Amino acid sequence: MNQIPSKLNIFIAVTSYSLAIFFLYQVHLAEYWYLKLLWAIAFGLINNTIFSLLHESVHGVFSNNKSVNNWFGRFSSAFFPTSFTMQQIFHLGQHRRNRTDTELFEQYYPKDNIFIKKFVIYSLLTGFYWPSSPFANIVFLICPWLFNKDSKFRKNDLMAKASFDDMLSGLDRKSAPHFKMRLEIIFSLTIQIAIIYFLNLTFFDWIITYWTFAILWSSLQYTDHAWSKRSIREGAWNLKVSKATHLIWLNYHYHLNHHKSPNTSWLHLPKITQERDLNPGFWEIYFRLWKGPTPVVEENPTLSNDLNDEIYERIDLNS
Repeated sequence: MNQIPSKLNIFIAVTSYSLAIFFLYQVHLAEYWYLKLLWAIAFGLINNTIFSLLHESVHGVFSNNKSVNNWFGRFSSAFFPTSFTMQQIFHLGQHRRNRTDTELFEQYYPKDNIFIKKFVIYSLLTGFYWPSSPFANIVFLICPWLFNKDSKFRKNDLMAKASFDDMLSGLDRKSAPHFKMRLEIIFSLTIQIAIIYFLNLTFFDWIITYWTFAILWSSLQYTDHAWSKRSIREGAWNLKVSKATHLIWLNYHYHLNHHKSPNTSWLHLPKITQERDLNPGFWEIYFRLWKGPTPVVEENPTLSNDLNDEIYERIDLNS
């Protein structure tokens, strides 16, 4: 059931990288803003395919060969851009904290600051959340001490209420290879600079393209969790979307299946759907997010050790 389609993944990855660069160049060549926007949308879609492949590498299921898995993960990360290992730490940590209080972005307790809750949701929906990742990478590259667990950079109200401090807590582990992550950041920046230079992209070209990607990317990353069951393993949705959307996002919308079985390849996710699994429409949840946060109605879930072992089963952060 969980056979990893390594050759297919490599083919999709190389094709997607090529198309992404082609679309970026078309953005540069387009004379009118609406043509630039159309090519930017094309880039945004294919860059979500690349992100889905990055997601496979993060879980160690892009390829059975760890070296192939990780190097394609690094190339995919460069299109985000981010450090592959840092993304791995953050994302696997999210699996551990899923639907806990620290990840509960769309619901609030009476003590919570509603303004910050709304700020987080609307930042997600408008693409303003995405720059936090490249920004965090640059800060970590230049000033890594700001990410220490007791630094004022992490210990402020916004970082805590927006769950950034909990996300960054993965960097506190002794197993977190800080030097390797900084090398990967340099790798991603080098690729980004090379693309901008050789395609002769203007700042406007790059911004309109990546902001379009950011909106498309953000529209899914939290819609697939919003108001789902408060369960670490089952706190996600299998969202109802078109076949074309499933194809572009490599079945990413089968997110409940992914959280139930985090080491299952994207190709096999539809096969593990159960009849009892809820299947709301993407737009239903997405437009509900625009209405803002709602009061908490379920208790905070706790992590099971079995799931923790399963999440890290195929991962070696130092490889």
